Amino acid sequence: MSSALFDEMRRRMEHFRRSEQKVARFVLRHPEDVIHMRIVDLATEAKVSEPTVVRFCRALGCNGFQDFKLKLAQMLATGSQFAQFSMNDSDSVAEFAHNIFDSTVGTLLSVRDRLDHAALGKAVNALAMANRVEFYGFGASGAVAFDAQHKFFRLQISTAAYSDPHMQNMSAVTLTPRDVVVAISQTGRTRALVASVRLARETGATVIGLCPSDSPLASEVTLPLYIDVHEDTEIYTPMSSRVAHLVIVDVLAVGVAKTRGPKLAEQLQSVKKSLVPLRYPDDEEDET
Repeated sequence: MSSALFDEMRRRMEHFRRSEQKVARFVLRHPEDVIHMRIVDLATEAKVSEPTVVRFCRALGCNGFQDFKLKLAQMLATGSQFAQFSMNDSDSVAEFAHNIFDSTVGTLLSVRDRLDHAALGKAVNALAMANRVEFYGFGASGAVAFDAQHKFFRLQISTAAYSDPHMQNMSAVTLTPRDVVVAISQTGRTRALVASVRLARETGATVIGLCPSDSPLASEVTLPLYIDVHEDTEIYTPMSSRVAHLVIVDVLAVGVAKTRGPKLAEQLQSVKKSLVPLRYPDDEEDET
């Protein structure tokens, strides 16, 4: 069994009753402990009733608590134990630091396993052939857009990044069919971003979307790259999704560099050499 059980819990989180959410969050944070618990133990730790635990298990398609524990144990046996980040006020620094790392690793593995490689290949080819590439995003996704621009401008492509809706709209209407937009969104539901994407599509530009499936943005872009990460955005700033977006940008940049061939490799070496005078030499360089 893969991490499907955890993925299902995350996907259903906002649809659970509030009491069931308490059970889900406890399980995501303490899966190894739960497989050794009695139903009364889990109910006590999650501060809910025993019928709530049973209802939670059945909502996930299990026959009851024992069936749920069996599926959870099978999942942990495969090494798919990385949980979604969740924190209690009583957690120590060591505990929540460990949880954040585990959550991020689990997110990256989940996104990697679900990637549509055919769509990824099409996105790489579109970027490699583009005359101009623009990156759009707001908030945390805006930071990813600027990081992407930093990576792609070294690939001999005219690039820009915008996190302002006015600038995005002005950029969108000046595009051509030879240009590409990469629209980045953790939710895929930002109205201003969807509006800018529609303007870009009207010019004939290709739009690549880094966004969740079944989102308004996913239905508007030319090439969606689905990144389904379920996070409690009402309480915590998105963490793992931002890292997943950054990794996908790295994958796209490496793909474009490989597609553009040896001449680009020479250019990248020149860029690297240009930075040498800006840095202090390390100890090994001093000795030589």
